[in-house]
Amino acid sequence: MADPHGFLTVPHRETPKRRPVPIRLLDYREVYEAGDPEQLRRQASRCMDCGVPFCHQGCPLGNLIPEFNDAMYRGELARAVELLHATNNFPEFTGRACPAPCENACVLGINQPAVTIKQVEVSIVDQGFAAGLITPEIPERITGHTVAVIGSGPAGLAAAQQLTRAGHTVVVYERDDRLGGLLRYGIPDFKLEKHHIDRRIEQMRAEGTRFETSVEIGAELTLEDLRARFDAVLVCTGATVPRDMPVAGRELEGVEFAMDYLVPSNRVQAGETAPPAIDAAGKHVIIIGGGDTGADCLGTALRQKAASVTTLAIGAKPPTDRSENDPWPTVPRIFEVQSSHEEGGVRRYLASTTGFLSDGNSRVRGIEVAETQFLDGRRVPTPGTEHVLEADLILLALGFSGPESEALGLELGQGGAFARDDSYQTATPGVFVAGDAGRGQSLIVWGIAEGRAAAAEVDTFLTGSTRLPAPVGPRDTGFKC
Repeated sequence: MADPHGFLTVPHRETPKRRPVPIRLLDYREVYEAGDPEQLRRQASRCMDCGVPFCHQGCPLGNLIPEFNDAMYRGELARAVELLHATNNFPEFTGRACPAPCENACVLGINQPAVTIKQVEVSIVDQGFAAGLITPEIPERITGHTVAVIGSGPAGLAAAQQLTRAGHTVVVYERDDRLGGLLRYGIPDFKLEKHHIDRRIEQMRAEGTRFETSVEIGAELTLEDLRARFDAVLVCTGATVPRDMPVAGRELEGVEFAMDYLVPSNRVQAGETAPPAIDAAGKHVIIIGGGDTGADCLGTALRQKAASVTTLAIGAKPPTDRSENDPWPTVPRIFEVQSSHEEGGVRRYLASTTGFLSDGNSRVRGIEVAETQFLDGRRVPTPGTEHVLEADLILLALGFSGPESEALGLELGQGGAFARDDSYQTATPGVFVAGDAGRGQSLIVWGIAEGRAAAAEVDTFLTGSTRLPAPVGPRDTGFKC
């Protein structure tokens, strides 16, 4: 263990300071200031190498958390980098944009603030790159087998890197003009600056992975074309179909899906000169949905200088601490304050949307909401509590229902994702599915875990066995993030 008196000596949880709100609202840079190495060492020492480290259960990747905490406490950066990459291809992504289910499962979290696992993780990879410790891993031999990966999000990139390192010739197809999937255009820069993606893509190119951008499978190429050209195809297209809200006035201009708002904004930050198609400047903005995507919309609208921003959630405000129904080490439903929430806006709970109001010219002017009541286990509006909130722009951040399926023609399973067996293979021979396209909307860490696991199954399909490590975390135990 790092320090036998760890959390007794350092009882307090500390993370790097966030830049002052008035300063960070002037740009889209990441919100955290540079970390203090000594603070990081202290925090790593709080990990006590538990007899049963439940953080392994919390992490779908099975990250070697006590081990890399020990390495950072001892100043052994090279060992920490090796341990971290043994299970996680892209810790700089998870360390920035994952809600850290490992911390919810931290044994210390039973009665004290959990170890800052996420911060230690991202610090290891950032310091590792700065020290030149993270370099391309060129395969020792080329197998002669070929694999097409559709989609360059976390699952696709993780699978492609694993398969390339196994010696297969891998081509990643991405329909956007730049690589990264929703990492690139769905997550704002203040949460994940895109040079982190570019750095990994450069590493992967050096290892031998090939990339084809602006290619939509089902248009320029079909799935059958890929099956004819490649020995295996892995579908990692994500779950990109947004959940809608079919209420009166939904057709009005100014009622938009969250991704139709975030993607153009991210393109502007990427250096494209065209102004965003949807701009919150000077507008009264309502965000429906209180999750990560809603928080991303909030931070973006505040940076665009919206007149006001209100986030509506249909449920009650979560408690600040675990309830009896959320015992350790499960992921609790507690009140969360993300960096965007610190920056401004109003959060309202028990708000059921009953309709959108028109200004008479096909544009939205407001939203009608009522207080939520629970009736026969359902959340429904309470009659007589309806009232109107002014709104010039309404963003639907309600999550995603599944993958875009028509172009690929694959069978859908229960829940709307692509059907697959335990080896990630579909009913179409040689076609595999990983990530949100197969499990439904989930987390970056699950995408990487599934990409790694599917890569091992594809390798077995091609060669009869595999040398690739599958994630040592849970395949799917009901432990939902």
